Amino acid sequence: MARFTTRLLGTVAVSVLLAGCAVPSSPHQATTTDLTPTEKANVEPALRQAAMMSERNASYGEAAQHYASLHSKYPQDKQITLALARNLRFAGNPQQAIAVLNSGAMAQAHDALTLLELGKDYLAADQLNLAKPTLERAKAAAPLNWEILSSLGVVYDYEGDYEQAQQQYDAALFLDPENPTVLNNKALSLAQQGRLDEAVKTMQIATDQPSASAQARQNLALLMALKGDSEAAERLARKDLPPAVAEANIEYYKSLSKPEQPPVKPTQKARVKPEVPSSDEDLPPPPPPPLDY
Repeated sequence: MARFTTRLLGTVAVSVLLAGCAVPSSPHQATTTDLTPTEKANVEPALRQAAMMSERNASYGEAAQHYASLHSKYPQDKQITLALARNLRFAGNPQQAIAVLNSGAMAQAHDALTLLELGKDYLAADQLNLAKPTLERAKAAAPLNWEILSSLGVVYDYEGDYEQAQQQYDAALFLDPENPTVLNNKALSLAQQGRLDEAVKTMQIATDQPSASAQARQNLALLMALKGDSEAAERLARKDLPPAVAEANIEYYKSLSKPEQPPVKPTQKARVKPEVPSSDEDLPPPPPPPLDY
């Protein structure tokens, strides 16, 4: 089973969130240039609130649209710029996020949070050659940031250096014990290395946390299926997923208990909100389970 686990998880991908539907503006809707100064003062808080609510509701494309409007007015505002890049990445547009951070005043930014977001964007764009040095610079600027350490662990997992990846996760857990995002990543790293029993135990700790996400539970379902416990995997699938999606995943999980037969991938994508470090779920279907970063 360890050999099968390594083969299955060897292509672990960064999770990409689906964009929310863009809402076109009405041709009769007033623009900010049509408003009085007093009206403008009332629009900005409303626009910021709309952006934050869209992100909270996982409507990342819509959130990015709001933040883009704010960014065009306040290009020097780092918080707005980082929020725009983050939501572009969540919406599956990492190259646009990279362009935002590599232009204007942000191109000269060397603070840890900017480097962290840029490193994540490079990861989402599969540009490991740029993600790794960027995250290493972020680590040099903020060596005690668990999120940077966890993101570096993802890079090492992609490179197949599981020992180094787990060192990064352990360092992150030293700073933030029982962090479900880091535990999720470490469990998947252990599974890729063929250490399936340890992976299951680690993922169970992750799912026991009060802030554990549906994504972590579905990753646990996949690991349980790999161990041959299709009943446990089925219970977990039914816990979070819509019935039709759960049934498709259950059939897939059952196929994993018979590695001599080619597994049949789910016909529908499992969709729940994914974990997002330091902000906080549509889950990609297994395989492969996503690393959080």
